[in-house]
Amino acid sequence: MADYTEYSAPELVRMLGSRFKDYRLRANMTQKEVAEMAGLSSLTIYRFENGMVTNISLSTFLLLMKAVGCINDIENVMPEQPESPYLYKENKKMQRVRHKKQ
Repeated sequence: MADYTEYSAPELVRMLGSRFKDYRLRANMTQKEVAEMAGLSSLTIYRFENGMVTNISLSTFLLLMKAVGCINDIENVMPEQPESPYLYKENKKMQRVRHKKQ
């Protein structure tokens, strides 16, 4: 498994853009078709795929995943965690973490 902790956010976005291009090609779709399905411009798709975009909104990325038919892969990005006994205190599930003031 790769370790992405040393990558900056813009580097990760560039990597995702490159990977997205592969997904689009495997879906046998043009940039224009993806743009139309996602409600974006072809220029946005081109810039994302070619690393010219270093900041993309999560909602835009999700629209792109839907357009190429891989939105269900979101489960691989952040899978649901099993219940943890550490999240319960006195039989109540914790809602937030608070640190004591020192």
